[in-house]
Formats: sequence, structure tokens, C-alpha cells
Amino acid sequence: MPDETKSPTPPPPENEKPTAGQPATPGGVKSTPSGSVQSEAKTTPTKPSPPAETSTPTKAATPATPAKPAAPATAKPAPPAAAGERPAGHPTPPKPTGPVPTPWDSPLVAKFKRIYGSGINALTHLGQNYFEVDQSLIPDILQLLRDDDQFDYCVDLTAVHYPKREKQFDVVWVLYSFTRNERIRVKTQIADGASLRSSVPLWETCNWLEREVYDMFGIKFDGHPDLKRILLPEGWKGFPLRKDYGILQQDSEWVQINLGIESGQ
Repeated sequence: MPDETKSPTPPPPENEKPTAGQPATPGGVKSTPSGSVQSEAKTTPTKPSPPAETSTPTKAATPATPAKPAAPATAKPAPPAAAGERPAGHPTPPKPTGPVPTPWDSPLVAKFKRIYGSGINALTHLGQNYFEVDQSLIPDILQLLRDDDQFDYCVDLTAVHYPKREKQFDVVWVLYSFTRNERIRVKTQIADGASLRSSVPLWETCNWLEREVYDMFGIKFDGHPDLKRILLPEGWKGFPLRKDYGILQQDSEWVQINLGIESGQ
């Protein structure tokens, strides 16, 4: 067979290099097992696909700032109530009840009850024991307390003024027994202008005590050895511890005559 004339094969592109184990075939042809050649389809190398974008991790949601609590509405203060008035809707509460006297019972009480019956009332108040006695029984009861029950010391003698009462004055003897270590009060009521028998013969301490009661309240004690004022000067008008005697009241006439001034205030 005549030799086949082969057309020259164009040289391969400069940038294409033969791979290992495969001889370069010019013109992009390759030989077959039979010795013939065939053109090789040029394959365009595919670009490697870029790696899938990794998703950016989602930032954790910032916790919402709790809303500030609304400021409580400030109520406007109510205008002050006038003196002696209470705000509307606030009724005046009842006055609290304080301690009250309760009956007092003891052998001493039983003894005097047997003698004087209803003329004596025995009570106790905040630990203080006392007799309420009819005015006519005062001399006998005081004498009996001193002689039989050994109340040999008169601690005090005073008075209290109740202007709205018919018998305006309470007169009170405070007695103490050293032997019994016991204290007792004896109280009676008298009207304005009435008098009582002096207790100076029983307890000499009553001398100045009765003078003070006379000076401050105007209560007289019959049989007192020297009943006269002890705090205020003789001739002073009025009795300062009576409730109807003003706190700034004074005997202006006495002040002008004896001190030579208009007022002692």
C-alpha cells in the first residue's frame, strides 16, 4: 500500500504541557490502538467551585432592657385642716379609756366597813389604796387610823378644785405607817366656804400643810393654831390653785400699794 500522506500537525499551544504517562500528541490528536489518530475534543477545565459560604453565626439576641417602672403618681397633699377640724372621711376616734378605780378589799377595809358601813368607800387606783369618806366622819376615821392602825405619819395634805361640781373640793390626806410599811389615802368632798377640823393635834406636820391648802384654795381648818397664808403675803386677794384663777392673774392693787409698780408680770 502506498504510504499515506499525513498533513502536518500544528504545534500544541505553548501553555499546554503533556501529562505524565501520556505522550504529547501534536495538534490535539491522539493515536488509537490501530495506529490511526483522531482529534481530541478539547475540554475546558472547570473552575473549582468556591467553597460554600459558611453562614455567619447569628449573634445572640441582646436581652431587651426591662422597661423602667413608671414613677408613682405623687398625690398632692391635702390643704391643712383648720384648727379643731378633722379631714373629711376621718371621723374623730373615741377617746381611749384610761385606768379606772376598782374596789379595794383587805382586812383593814373589812374592819372600817363594819364600823362605818356606807359612810366609807374603799377603792384602789394604779396601786394606790384610798378611802372615800363622808365629811362628817373625817375626824373619827383619821383618829382611828393613827391610834389603832399605826398610821403615825401624815406625808401630805392637799386639795383639788372641781368648779362645776356642787361640792367643789376634794381634800386628801396621805398617811404612812412605818410599822406596817403601808400607805393609805383618805379623801373627802367639801363645798366652797365649808371648813374642816384641823388635824394638827394628830400629826404636827399638818400645821404647814393646812396653811398651804388655805393659802392656795381658801379652805379653812377649824382649831388650827396659826392659820394664815404661807406662800403669798397677807392681804392678797384670790387663791391661785383654784381652776377659776387665771394663770396670769394677780392682785394688782396689792402690787401697786406694796411694791409701788403697776404690774408684777
